[in-house]
Amino acid sequence: MLWWAWLLVGFVLLGGELLTPGGFWLLFFGLGGIAVGLLGLIGIALPAWGQWLLFTGLSIGATLLFRKPLLERLQKKMPRPQSDELYGEIATPVEDILPGAVGKAELRGTSWNARNASSRRLAAGERCKVLRVDGLQLLLEPE
Repeated sequence: MLWWAWLLVGFVLLGGELLTPGGFWLLFFGLGGIAVGLLGLIGIALPAWGQWLLFTGLSIGATLLFRKPLLERLQKKMPRPQSDELYGEIATPVEDILPGAVGKAELRGTSWNARNASSRRLAAGERCKVLRVDGLQLLLEPE
């Protein structure tokens, strides 16, 4: 395959990575194609089977070596969901909630579904601590 064709394939794969939410699968194959194209451009001539072997080896090797660390590094920089910030906040049930039952509670001026995580009844208006947020439901215990 000609060097410019490898560059074209590499850039098309990089463009595909930008258009898909795949999680860095096409990135390394695009970089492999660009690497093989650049080798041809600088005059290192390989037979077709050698180009394909190099493309495959570089792409799979780079994916295995760099994909997981790259994902971990990017996930560390992502902001935490705002629901995690509700841990330890004070909510007040608007109705009595029996142990293990679900009722309504108010937190920051908003009505939430709330589950009683304690072994005793939560009274309406009682101050309760948020243990965690499970979807759109607060898990509460008495303060």
